[in-house]
This record gives sequence, structure tokens and C-alpha cells, in this order.
Amino acid sequence: MKFKTMWLLLALLAVGLLAACGGAGEAAEGTTVRLMTHDSFDISAEVLAAFEAETGITVEVFKAGDGGEALNKAILSKDAPLADVFYGVDNTFLQRALDNDIFLPYESPALADVPDALELDAQHRALPVNYGDVCLNYDVAWFAERGLPPPDSLEALADPAYAGLTVAQNPATSTPGLAFLLATIESYGEEGYLDYWQRLVANDVLVANGWEEAYYTHFTAASEGDRPIVVSYASSPVAEVYFAETPPAAAPTAAVVADGTCFRQIEFVGILRGTAVESGAQQLVDFMLSVPLQEDIPLKMFVYPANETAALPDVFVQHSRTPAAPVQMAPERIAANREAWIQAWTETVLR
Repeated sequence: MKFKTMWLLLALLAVGLLAACGGAGEAAEGTTVRLMTHDSFDISAEVLAAFEAETGITVEVFKAGDGGEALNKAILSKDAPLADVFYGVDNTFLQRALDNDIFLPYESPALADVPDALELDAQHRALPVNYGDVCLNYDVAWFAERGLPPPDSLEALADPAYAGLTVAQNPATSTPGLAFLLATIESYGEEGYLDYWQRLVANDVLVANGWEEAYYTHFTAASEGDRPIVVSYASSPVAEVYFAETPPAAAPTAAVVADGTCFRQIEFVGILRGTAVESGAQQLVDFMLSVPLQEDIPLKMFVYPANETAALPDVFVQHSRTPAAPVQMAPERIAANREAWIQAWTETVLR
């Protein structure tokens, strides 16, 4: 009787182990995994096709608006998720996603190649895919023609010599606008940032609703505008070279990357709680952190890969500069203060 009991227990244990292995293994052939993203998400068709051919997984991409809008949709639908994987929440909204418990923990093996500084969630619910730095950009030729040194700090923007030269974005309606506001808060402190912005207003700063309006309507290097300084990205000079009809030897714009002048944005991917294809979702997350996709990211979204083993394209190597000491702020601090900071900024700058 004892032997029968022992064999029964061993059989049950074996079944349990097989089931556990199956749950963490490869997705079944023909699995469809829905990837919810912001509207700016872009990867090469051939890179995605190679993943689908290798795994038998079909990836259905669902673009759900800008980063904040897409996250709101993911939160509102968490009891009946609209997708299996969500990509595009950044560190300015990460805490909102974590507080609403929309992600399942998953420690991808690919995290071994991602710097610890980019991993902001110890439970591995949100995994870093890429990063970029919001920095001041300036029109190189404009300053050279006038013999005026380009700005080299946030403080320069308040100098009368730079009056009427800067266009920034509204942090209530623009992601880079919010990032720039956070950079000023970190640099001048909660007691001093509004005074700094008052000085910018006195120096005739222009505030646009979004990045495209600021860059393509007001920035002298990209439009008929009259503002040679714009809040943009450290990688914007790369885009200026890459998309030029005849690529110049040197970028026509440059980013200010002095310590404390740029804010680092990190974008994350996570498996949505409630997915019916968790194994396939894990494979998709692994793929998003893998070298083929990571090396595709720079020239599709003009951000930097999180995977340290991914090689940068030559145009990035030649024309991009990354800040040695970008501003970073804990997601929980941003979540606790974001709305109050934006409200105070609005009352100071726009009223």
C-alpha cells in the first residue's frame, strides 16, 4: 500500500512539473500576441517578420494614441485587457501603471544586458526597452553668423543676451515639455523652479503646445520661425543629418548636454495582467529586448537601445552626444507631485 501511495505521489509530481514547464515554454504554433503601443512606435517589417517566422507567433500591433492616452486606455481596460503586452509607458508615468497593477512580473533573461540604472521596477513588471534625453537644441549656423555663443546651461536661457530666442513646450500637453519642466525642478529645486520660469517669461520664452509645433513652426533650423533654441532631444541632430536630401558632414543643430540640462526618458514594456497567452507574451518581451530589435530602434524611433550589446548605427556614432549626468527623478516622486507642479507652472507661465 505504501508503494502504491508513493508511486501515485510521484506521478502527480511529474504531471505538475510537466505543466509548469509547459507554462514557461514556447508558445503554441499559431499564437497571436497583441501589442498595445503609443502612436510613435515603429519597427522594421523584416525584423518583426523574422521573429514571427522563428516562433510561429503572430504579432498584432495596436496603436492607442500618445503615451499618456495609451496608458489611460490600458488602465481603464485592465479587467478586460485590450492587448497582451503594453509598450510605451515612460518613467514620468511609470508609477501610475505600477499603482494600477496592470502588469505581470517577468524577469526576462535579456535583462542581463540592460544596465541596472535603467531598471526602475525591482519586481520586473516594467522592463526598459529604450531611452532618450530631452535637451535644449540650437541652430548652429544662427549663432555662428551672429557671433553669439550658443547656450551651455539652463541659466543661459534667462540671460538678456538670449531674450526671445527659446521655444519650449507646455508640460500639460507635451511629453518633452513635461521632461523639461522636471529638469528645471531638479536643477532649481521645488523652492526655485517657479522663480526660474518667471525669469524665462521675462526673457520672452515662447511656449508651444507640442514638440512638432515648437520644432517645425518656430525653430529656425527646421522652419521659417525666429527661435534658434528649442526643447527637443539629444538625438535630434542625428535625425537632421539622416533625413537630409544630401547628408551634411556636420549636423546643422546641436544638443546642450551639460550636466543637469537634460532629462532622461526611459520607455518600458510589460505583460498585461489577464493575458491568455502569457508564454507568447514573454517571448515577445524577450524579442523587444533582443539585439535584432534593439539595433532597429535608433533609426526607427531615434532613441537609444537599452541593451548594451546592441550596436549603434554610424550616423548615431558620428552625430549624437549623450549627457554624462542627465537629470533623473524617482517615478514615485513624479507621480506624487506631477499634477501640482504642472498646475503651479501653468499659473506662473500662462496666466
